[in-house]
Amino acid sequence: MRRWHGLDEVPADWGRSVVTIGVFDGVHRGHQRIVARASEFARELGLPAVVITFDPHPDEVVRPGTHPPLLCSPKRRAELLAGLGADAVMILPFTLELSRMGPDEFVQSVLVDQLHAARVVVGEDFRFGHKARGDVALLRELGDKYDFEAEGVPLVANGEPISSTRIRERLSAGDVDGAAQLLGRPHRVEGVVVRGARRGRELGFPTANLETPSHTAIPSDGVYAGYLNCDGYGRARNDDSAGFPDACWPAAISIGTNPTFEGQERTVEAYALDRDDLDLYGEHVSVDFTVRLRDTLKFDSIESLIDQMRRDVERAREITGS
Repeated sequence: MRRWHGLDEVPADWGRSVVTIGVFDGVHRGHQRIVARASEFARELGLPAVVITFDPHPDEVVRPGTHPPLLCSPKRRAELLAGLGADAVMILPFTLELSRMGPDEFVQSVLVDQLHAARVVVGEDFRFGHKARGDVALLRELGDKYDFEAEGVPLVANGEPISSTRIRERLSAGDVDGAAQLLGRPHRVEGVVVRGARRGRELGFPTANLETPSHTAIPSDGVYAGYLNCDGYGRARNDDSAGFPDACWPAAISIGTNPTFEGQERTVEAYALDRDDLDLYGEHVSVDFTVRLRDTLKFDSIESLIDQMRRDVERAREITGS
């Protein structure tokens, strides 16, 4: 799979292609339907399928300060899109200059001149061009002008409308199961493991404390069952003997400010069940959320906190089958 960062990286001899374009934040089941449709056309025509997505989120450029929480990083987004059958993924830098292009100029400079689109597949609510003046109807008109066909695909699955906004709302409510149904997989949060207060280790449950990128969509405060993943455990220390390439451990995950200890900073911490031998500092890890176990609580004593943590771990063990 080819990955391009901007129009300049498209090969000069690139031929005709089937193109789909959108923010695709989350690559949810509606997005998957769009990409599948584009891939279907690509196979029929014997052409490559190209997916265009944007970074940063267009809202941050058009309306600074309104950047929505992101359901996945640009890198993760590209990986998910490639897994759906895309032959090339372009992460197009969304700039003020790009936002000011009229619909015709945008189509000509991006879809026609660089990618030589033979067919363009988008969500039926797709908008493009300066002040979002372009829609699917205009895209079809421009297709007649520039010799490509255009199609709008409904963002639905099993008759249910799907949007990144709805998924963010589910996560804000702690409904990770509902979010997973719309995504087609568990919601994932990524970050680098940093040193925290180390209270988990003192209590017998050493946790990986994630430093997450800004604008990450993090579920509401609470305790969850899920999985802790590390792509090439030991790579950050150049330790080839670490023995856990692409490790995945069942986990209990806590989000909140640690109110029992009067904490102020909101953290995402994951305890790999029954593992107290992991050195994850500096590693890039991710957590997948499966089920919400309970709200974040303030306990009257350390002993009552530990008792609850033990119950949380047992429930996480039952849910993950570990």
